[in-house]
Amino acid sequence: MAFLRNAWYPAAWDIEVADDALFQRTLLNQSILFFRDDQRVPQAISNRCPHRFAPLHMGKRVEGGVQCPYHGLQFNGQGKCVHNPHGDGAIPKAAAVRSYPVVERYSMLWIWMGDAARADAALIPDFSCMDPEHFHVGKRYLHAQANYVLETDNIMDLSHIEFLHPGTLGSSSVSDAATSVEQQGCTVVSRRQTTAERMPDYLYEAMGFPYGQLVDRWIDVRWDAPASMLLDAGAVATGGSRDQGKSFPLPHLFAPETDTTTHYWFSFCLPKAMGDIGAQIAQQQVDGLAVPFTNEDLPMLEAQQKMMGDATFWSLKPVLLPGDAAGIRARRVLDQLIEAERAANAPAA
Repeated sequence: MAFLRNAWYPAAWDIEVADDALFQRTLLNQSILFFRDDQRVPQAISNRCPHRFAPLHMGKRVEGGVQCPYHGLQFNGQGKCVHNPHGDGAIPKAAAVRSYPVVERYSMLWIWMGDAARADAALIPDFSCMDPEHFHVGKRYLHAQANYVLETDNIMDLSHIEFLHPGTLGSSSVSDAATSVEQQGCTVVSRRQTTAERMPDYLYEAMGFPYGQLVDRWIDVRWDAPASMLLDAGAVATGGSRDQGKSFPLPHLFAPETDTTTHYWFSFCLPKAMGDIGAQIAQQQVDGLAVPFTNEDLPMLEAQQKMMGDATFWSLKPVLLPGDAAGIRARRVLDQLIEAERAANAPAA
């Protein structure tokens, strides 16, 4: 499967890569080793030692880098071998591994898997709602046995919540929602608005509305390639304006592990101005959301993947419904970006 290389992918929560520890994660079919250098700056290098191909994450963090567990070669964050404990200590010219640009921002580590010279941190999508200096961030991670673009489809077309999440996130009003799709450059925005909706009890409790009150509810989703999405989910007493209601940012971030498996991070964020109670509520809410995501979304996505087998999405000639518009737009943008990258890298005739 072709992946978009020149893009920022989420790679790990900041807390997943601890000081003096080694953290391995497979991304785009490549095993990557993450660690923090002596100044606590995150680094990312290929996990395969060039000597006998041992996994470096089985080694240990040492001053200046990491030590291979098999024969003790040491590599720094730029992928260079900096110590050879054998013979006269001469370092072979080929003793190096690939390093990857990595940026710590918005409670995440972001990795650039393509041309390092093009890795502009300004291209990281705006997830300032997860800035740990200003927000309490309830964090969760899931692993999906399904292709990452199926995850995009799932979030961009939320008409499924009426049927897949009837007791938690959906109601019979969802299929009557007014929807629209916008594209701004390579960013796709999906908007869904219900009117006079009676929400599931879970949402009344989560959003702080009196049980049974009719609300106008919106779920807007911003998608940035390859698969980073920010939901703005909110509601207001029917007839009110959005600025009179309550809304919450809900980041959903995906990165392909392999062609058919995906890393999935999601969060619930509240301002630090709320104090300690904000941290408690953020964690409670993300724990609550994990239930339908884990017990309802993941089984469906993994069942879809099994039914698709090795076939591609388009080769199966999917029947399209109105709710598919945003997901299809995102797929086409992603396909175009991948094709343009492929063309740019093709050898000259």
